[in-house]
Amino acid sequence: MLFFLWIVFLVLSVLAFFTILVTARYPRAIFDFNVGVQRWTWRVGYYPYSALGTDRYPPFSLADDPNYPARLSMEHPQSLSRGLVLVKWWLLALPHYLIIGVFTGAALAGYSQVRDNNAWAYGSGLIGLLVFIAAIVLLFAGLYPRGLLDLIMGLNRWVFRVSTYATLMTNQYPPLRLDMGGQDVSQSADAPIGLGPDPLPES
Repeated sequence: MLFFLWIVFLVLSVLAFFTILVTARYPRAIFDFNVGVQRWTWRVGYYPYSALGTDRYPPFSLADDPNYPARLSMEHPQSLSRGLVLVKWWLLALPHYLIIGVFTGAALAGYSQVRDNNAWAYGSGLIGLLVFIAAIVLLFAGLYPRGLLDLIMGLNRWVFRVSTYATLMTNQYPPLRLDMGGQDVSQSADAPIGLGPDPLPES
C-alpha cells in the first residue's frame, strides 16, 4: 500500500512544486494527502523497523488516529517562498541528506553502489542498529530502555523534518540537532512537524 501511495505522493509533490512556483501556496488537498502518507509511513515504521515501539498493528488510514501510540502532525503553511522552492529540496537540504544517510543506511548504500554495484547489502544504518539492540533487550529483559527509545525517536524526528522540508511542505529549515522529546515538538518554533507521542511500548 505504501509503495503505491508514495508514487502518488511524488507525482503530487511535482504538481505542488509548480503550484508553489506560481502562487506561493501549497494546495491544501495535496498537502493533506501527503501528510497522510507520511503519517501512515511513520506508523508502519514505528511498529517494526524504525522504532519497534508498539505491538499494536498500524491502521490502514491516512487520517490521524488519536488512539494509536505513533502520531505525526504538520501545519499547513499560509505561504511558501517561490525562490526557495527551486533550491531547498536539493541544495539547501544536502547537509541533512548526508546526516540522515548515516541514520537510515542510505549513505552506506550509496558507497556500496559506487564501489561494487552492491547497494542491496547496505544494512539499515544507525536507526536499524539501535532498534536491533532494543529488540535484543526486549527479547531477554522484556523492557525497552527509556534512553534508547528517546534516542531512536530523536533520530526519526530528524529524518521526518528533513523529509518535510525536502518535499516543499515548509520553509522552516530543519534544526541540526537531535530532539530527544520531553515536549510537544509541534509547538517548537523551529519544528514544522510534531512526531509523537513516544510512550514506552507495552511489555
